[in-house]
Formats: sequence, C-alpha cells, structure tokens
Amino acid sequence: MNSISVRALLVRGMFAGLVAGALAFAVAYFLGESRVDAAIALEEGHSHAHDHGAAGEELVSRTMQATGGLATGVLVFGVAIGGILALVVAYALGRIGRFGPRSTAVLVATGGLLTVYVVPFLKYPANPPAVGNPDTIGQRTGLFFLMIALSLLLTVAAVLFGRRLAPRLGNWNATVAASTAFVAAITLAYVFLPSFDEVGDFPATLLWQFRLTTLAVQATLWLSFGLIFGWLTDRLLAPHPAASASGADAAPRPAGVVG
Repeated sequence: MNSISVRALLVRGMFAGLVAGALAFAVAYFLGESRVDAAIALEEGHSHAHDHGAAGEELVSRTMQATGGLATGVLVFGVAIGGILALVVAYALGRIGRFGPRSTAVLVATGGLLTVYVVPFLKYPANPPAVGNPDTIGQRTGLFFLMIALSLLLTVAAVLFGRRLAPRLGNWNATVAASTAFVAAITLAYVFLPSFDEVGDFPATLLWQFRLTTLAVQATLWLSFGLIFGWLTDRLLAPHPAASASGADAAPRPAGVVG
C-alpha cells in the first residue's frame, strides 16, 4: 500500500510539475522575452560599433529559442522538479508537524524555492545577454552551483539542528534558533565567496526588470506546483467522501507516506 502511494504521488508530482512548467513558460514568454530581445539588441548594437565584419548565421533562430526551445527547457525542468519534490513530500508527510498534505506540499515547494533559487540568486543574480564578461562565465556558473549546494546542505543542517533543539526549547524557539543559524552561515558564504561587478553601462531599469522576471518565473513554477500537487495529494490520501458519510470502516487519514 505504501509503495503504491509513493508511486501515485510520484506520478501526480510529475503531472503537477508539467502544469506548473506550462504556467512558468507563459510568464517567461509574456514577461521575459521582450526584456531578452531588448538586451540582445543592445548587445548587437555594441558589437556592430566595434566590429563591422559580417555576422555568422544563427544555428537556431531567435523565434525558435523564444518558443520551442524555451517551452522544452521549462517543461522538462518542471517535470523533473515535480518528481523530486513529490518524493520529498512523501517523506515529509507526518514528519514536520501536524500538517496535512496540502500544507506539506506548499511548505516543501516554498522551502525548495528559497533554498534552490532565492538564496543563490541573491548572491549571483541572473544576467541578460550583454551583461557579464565571457571570460568569467565558467567561474560564475560554477560558483552559482556551489551556492546551491551550500544552501541545500545548510538547510538540511538547520532542519536537523532545529529538531535536536525542539525537545529542550520548544518548536517555536528551536525554529527561530535554526533559522538564525542558517542566515548567519549563508551570510558568511556571501561575504567570503567572490562577487562580480560586470554590469558596465547596461541600463539599470532593464537589468532590474529582467532579474525580477526570472524570479517571477521561478516563483510561478515552484509555488504553483505546491498548490496543484497539494490538491492532488489531498484527494489521493483523504478518506473517500462516501465512505466517510456512511461511517462504515472508513480508513483513517494517513499521517505520512513512506516507501
């Protein structure tokens, strides 16, 4: 029964991730692509000012990049994140307090958004075309993934730390102490990891709009997943309404799902 429930949660998680990916694609296309086009126009203007040679032919057209390429990337990412988060929710049910399936899914999705994207984003925000030195792109990419790894490890450590403190301090005080320790550790990482100031004369308003749009895309993906998957999980794990109404041997709502 448990293995069937986990498999059912995984399928629903991937489906919820697909729907969340479609919503995120809509945000990226309607809000983000105009900013990308503006940045590309600035980049091409600068390159033409410095190089009057003929430009090479595009391997993939800009139209394909903004439609099929963008949709494929976002949808695949959404399905992958949906499957991973579904397994996390399956493990977390009944283990992080008296939260039902919907609340647990939203909490896990929100925590994933903060840990995997927001914390690294605050140190190494996304840059549009024409921003950043091409010679440092490898270093910047590596540091961004290092920041993701540190954020995940520190989040796990903070959760374990809070659980150990809870019997002595209570849940609220333990949560505050663990969160404070997490923020302090992340702040140290921000201070000691290298930073990059390669914006140059790129328009500040366009840069700000681009970064807000990337944040909006990620927030749409993660939070809509939490809401959709929470609803699907609640329908899967809640007692059947007919059985509850009859009162005949209705199975109790499970406290958690384990594989």
